[in-house]
Amino acid sequence: MAEKTVSSEPPAKAGLRQALLAPVRLVMGMIDIPMRAWQKLTGLSGMAGVFLAPNMLIFSIFVLLPLVINFIYSTTSGGAIFLPNRSYVGAEQYRILFDCRSYLDPSTCAADTFWAAVRNTAVFVVFQVSAMLVAALATALILNRELSNRGFWRAVFFFPVLLSPVVVGLIWKWILQREGLLNYALSPFGFEPFSWLSDRFWAFFFAVFVSVWAHMGFYALILLAGLQAIPRDLYEAAAMDKASPTRIFRRITLPLLMPNLIVVLVLALIRAVQIFDEVFVLTGGGPGTSTMYITQFIYETGFASSLRNPGLASAASILMGIVLVILTLVQLAASSRNEKKGKRL
Repeated sequence: MAEKTVSSEPPAKAGLRQALLAPVRLVMGMIDIPMRAWQKLTGLSGMAGVFLAPNMLIFSIFVLLPLVINFIYSTTSGGAIFLPNRSYVGAEQYRILFDCRSYLDPSTCAADTFWAAVRNTAVFVVFQVSAMLVAALATALILNRELSNRGFWRAVFFFPVLLSPVVVGLIWKWILQREGLLNYALSPFGFEPFSWLSDRFWAFFFAVFVSVWAHMGFYALILLAGLQAIPRDLYEAAAMDKASPTRIFRRITLPLLMPNLIVVLVLALIRAVQIFDEVFVLTGGGPGTSTMYITQFIYETGFASSLRNPGLASAASILMGIVLVILTLVQLAASSRNEKKGKRL
């Protein structure tokens, strides 16, 4: 004979809980009626559309609709914001962007600032992504070792990722200004105060350095996860064969870490192409246009300039979006290729 379950909850508390749950049950019951009817009509598979519909609605309003509006803006001209006040010019904005005698010389282009920004972005991407890969890989290799307080050091390297890009820019601007911390630290060694961000070379150097410092922890964690997934017995076998650390790295670590490296490479490329926040706060695009990148050109052309041209800014953003889509497709293709290779192995 089964024993009767006795609730230890006081009657007053149980009654209060039931009273509080009554409105919830009522609402859920009202929702259940149309949901059951829809399930009978479309089957169980049709319920996926019901749960996806709110997300797709939000995605359409805040992503797809702005993309469509942005493309429409790129086919119009003038400084007005509202579309009815703008004149349709077709592909004229794109023609202006590509009107160049030599794409390697921005001064020969109708949109010279745009091509200067493209050149600056290309140079920035090469140096920043290369430095990011090296720094993230070195950090991951160090953090993968048996260190005392390893969790603390992992948190230290990841902490800059948690900071707002604006905060990062303000911190380093305070450090690098003429009366900043760096000049103060160098003054006992006989160095004169120097305007680091007013020099073209040093402004570019610190734009790359600050960007790597701010985002390296994220990519290092991806690589660290890849390192920890490598079977330890491979390293033990290599140690028994007395393989050198360099050979172990080239023959074991690097090949097995390649899928993570490809992900980091593509993500770093996408992030570098979109660079704006911390560099804009740090240098404002200067000195001159030496640290002006594509996103800043789009922002200033569309919003900040007194001679703003939303159509030209929209056309530039469409071109940048195409580049980002290509990079994303490269990442998907590389990931798919690595998955197939892993299954064959």
